[in-house]
Amino acid sequence: MNLEKQLLEGLNKLEAGLPEERERTSTRLLQYIHFLDKWNRVHNLTAVLEPEEMVTKHVLDSLTLLPVISGTHHADVGAGAGLPGIPLAIARSDWHLTLIESNQKKAAFLKQGCIELALKNIEVVCERAERFFPSEKFDTVISRAFADLSTFVKSANHLCAEHSKSRLVAMKGRFPDAELMQLPAQFEVEKVLRVMVPGLRAARHLIVIKPDLGTRD
Repeated sequence: MNLEKQLLEGLNKLEAGLPEERERTSTRLLQYIHFLDKWNRVHNLTAVLEPEEMVTKHVLDSLTLLPVISGTHHADVGAGAGLPGIPLAIARSDWHLTLIESNQKKAAFLKQGCIELALKNIEVVCERAERFFPSEKFDTVISRAFADLSTFVKSANHLCAEHSKSRLVAMKGRFPDAELMQLPAQFEVEKVLRVMVPGLRAARHLIVIKPDLGTRD
């Protein structure tokens, strides 16, 4: 199966959140995969080496967030190779994504990707999450392979907008029992969703957490 067919079939199997023009979305996501593959051969941005695996383990995995996110301004903490931020920005051009990455090499990759892929709805910030204080806070703050849940919420809580619908969302593999037990008491887990990634048998979970809006600097 070629990459285009693999990706388009995967997009069609995702449950919700994608725009109607899936072929156009698929084309742009493929451009990102080829761009990531090219840079990865030199800079080791991800341990996933084959484009076919990137389709499933990176792009489709990232897009399982679509039905969970509400609002239009979102942040990807520890964006790394642009996951999940870049696939989300491609799928939803009406959203604005801020990719927060402290590693300069990875931040340079993200900035170059925005230029080459013409992603005008992305801002790249080269900074640690806990040191970034934007003038406009975010509806959703996302973490994928950034840190354990406790570290994530402590580092990113201040980035959440002060309204009732703002959320912290962590992407995890297996059900994170130990991490949930260690979560600070002031953070309420709203829901834990098991998600199915087309073509992937491994477990995936989304942890949706209400931010602590009562303890702001």
